Amino acid sequence: MPACQLWLAGRPVSVMTKLEKPSAVEQLDEIVARSDAVMVARGDLGVEMPPQNVPTIQRRVLRACRKAGKPVVIATQMLESMITAPTPTRAEASDVATAVYDGADAVMLSAESAAGKYPVEAVRMMSEIIAEVERDPHYRQATDAAHLEPDATVSDVICDALRRSAAILPVAALIAYTATGKTALRAARERPAAPILGLTPDLPTARRLALVWGTHAVHVREFGRLSEIVGNACEVTVGEGFGGPGDTIAIAGGMPFGVAGSTNLLRIARLPGGASGD
Repeated sequence: MPACQLWLAGRPVSVMTKLEKPSAVEQLDEIVARSDAVMVARGDLGVEMPPQNVPTIQRRVLRACRKAGKPVVIATQMLESMITAPTPTRAEASDVATAVYDGADAVMLSAESAAGKYPVEAVRMMSEIIAEVERDPHYRQATDAAHLEPDATVSDVICDALRRSAAILPVAALIAYTATGKTALRAARERPAAPILGLTPDLPTARRLALVWGTHAVHVREFGRLSEIVGNACEVTVGEGFGGPGDTIAIAGGMPFGVAGSTNLLRIARLPGGASGD
C-alpha cells in the first residue's frame, strides 16, 4: 500500500504519523505503509494504555519502520529532568541510548528545549549520548545482526551492494544521488558502516533527508552525465569533511538521471589527489 499522496502548491507533501492511540497500534502495518515517517509519542501512549506496554510498542514500531524503510522518531520525556536540571538522570540517558541501539532514525526533545531552563545543555547531552552509543563496537555488531534481506528489485540490489562495499572496502562515504530521496532512504535501511551523503537537486528533499538515519543531506545542482555526478560527489565529500585525497567513495543513483525510482547504478570512485592504486 503506497504512502498518502498530499499536494500543496503543486508539489507532494510528506506525512509524518504520530502514534498516540491503542487503535493506531492495532493498525500499525497499514499506518506505516501509508506514512512517510512515524513518530512514537510515548507520553500520549502512556496515558492511553498501561505504561509497561510502551517499551514493547516502541520496539514493535521500530521494527515495522525499519522493515518498510521509513524513518522513525522516538519522542517524549527522553531527558525530562533537564527541564529544570542541568544534567539528566541515569535512567533518562539509558532511555536515549536504548532508542539508538534499537535503530531509531531520530530521538526528539520537546519541553526540554522548548520551555526548559537548559535547552542548549539538553541538546548537547542528547548528542553526546548518541555519539557514545555509535562508538560502541557492540552497536555496530547489533546493527549488522539486524540486517534485513533485500527484496528482489534492482534498487534493493544496488543499495545492498552499497552496504557491502562499506563492509569490504575502507569507504569514506556512500553517496546517494537522489531526486526524491528514495535512494537515500533505501541506503539508510541497510544501516551501512559508512556515512551516507544524500545529494539532491531538490531542496525540500534535502530538508526531509535530515531526519534519515546516518544521512547528511546536501543540496546540489542537477546533473545530466555520470562524470558530472562523480566529480560533484568527490567535491562534496571533501567539502563537507567526510574524506580527503585518495579516499574511496561509493556512489549510487539512477539512469536516466532525475527519474524517480530508477536506482540502477553503483560506481566506486577515488577522491583525487592521493596515491594511485587498483
